[in-house]
Amino acid sequence: MRVIADLHLHSRYSRATSADMDLPGLSRWARLKGIDLVGTGDFTHPAWFRELVAALRPAGEGIYEYEGTHFLFTAEVAAVWNFAGRTRRVHFLLLAPSAEDAARITQELAAFGNLSADGRPTLALSGEKLVEVVRNASATAMIIPAHAWTPWWSVFGANSGFDSLEEALGRARPEVWAIETGLSSDPAMNWRLSALDEVALVSFSDAHSPTRLGREACVFDLPELAYPALAEALRTRNPQRFLFTVEFFPEEGKYHYDGHRACGVVFAPEETRRYGGMCPVCGKPLTVGVMHRVEELADRPPGVKPTGAIPYRSLVPLPEIIAQVLGQDPETRGVMSQYLRVVQRFGSEFSVLLDVPSSEVEREFPRLGRALEKVRRGELRIRPGYDGVYGEIHIDLSEEPREPSLFEL
Repeated sequence: MRVIADLHLHSRYSRATSADMDLPGLSRWARLKGIDLVGTGDFTHPAWFRELVAALRPAGEGIYEYEGTHFLFTAEVAAVWNFAGRTRRVHFLLLAPSAEDAARITQELAAFGNLSADGRPTLALSGEKLVEVVRNASATAMIIPAHAWTPWWSVFGANSGFDSLEEALGRARPEVWAIETGLSSDPAMNWRLSALDEVALVSFSDAHSPTRLGREACVFDLPELAYPALAEALRTRNPQRFLFTVEFFPEEGKYHYDGHRACGVVFAPEETRRYGGMCPVCGKPLTVGVMHRVEELADRPPGVKPTGAIPYRSLVPLPEIIAQVLGQDPETRGVMSQYLRVVQRFGSEFSVLLDVPSSEVEREFPRLGRALEKVRRGELRIRPGYDGVYGEIHIDLSEEPREPSLFEL
């Protein structure tokens, strides 16, 4: 069975998160998006965990159900420790085999920080110690370095990360089977590091609002919807089970290039090196982005695909495509109205983006179908993101007639 999974997200108990990131909101939007398995996020937060266990019902081994949507217990934690004279800050995604395992993990982690302070708690322990503590509480839990390349709070980040997983995780390195590539990198960028050939490259949304669900995801073909089947697909990287990842175009991520947001300076890595890493406007250090960091650590040229690498598909979220066709902001009521109409017709957003032929979409929604085909062919112009500013994707619609809606010929 095909399973589209988005396992990295946050509840309303995390900072800077929508109040709609509750079970009703997550369930509704998972159905609209066509996501088969959703992470609960934030299971370490006591209030959220109580809501989860009160509302979710068992629906398979390690799988729970709420109003037709399947959930897996997940959380993200921030580990902070000193190593080699520097403070390291790394986010980790935790996948628990059951609610009971999630409770045991939470109980053990409470010794290292205030779990009630935030849905994504800050813990005073090393990456190696985190793996040890989580695995002692739950032998089959998964620990995944989150958004592995972003400048802050990541395992390879320019500001507080490491140059290798071995350095970051010590003796616990063999217990980590996957890393999350993050919005600002894609698998092809990660393939440039031969050291990552032995880990699964996963992609999830890190959503802080329901509309952001599924902007990145993993697609599996599992014999059953169960935690052991999911864990086995990731551990073995079996291409018959782990089919592909759904990716942002990495240039759209907000840390793809280097730059300085306050001065509007955005640089490719070679430009940053030319200026010695300093902003030419104010003289302060530039924020070194993901592409720069990949190039620093890469031991392969661009374009190399390792044997057995899991494929990926780069997509533009459907609201962004509709917004460009209509010439409106993706968050406007008009875009959302059209989005719901399209999703109702074809079943879900992922059905439109992955499965339905663009010619079929074009028969009912002419302008949208033509724009979708251009996205699938990669006919895009992208202004890369930098220093916390999302990149901008432009679909070339210059030859399109100026029509008043998606739906008229």
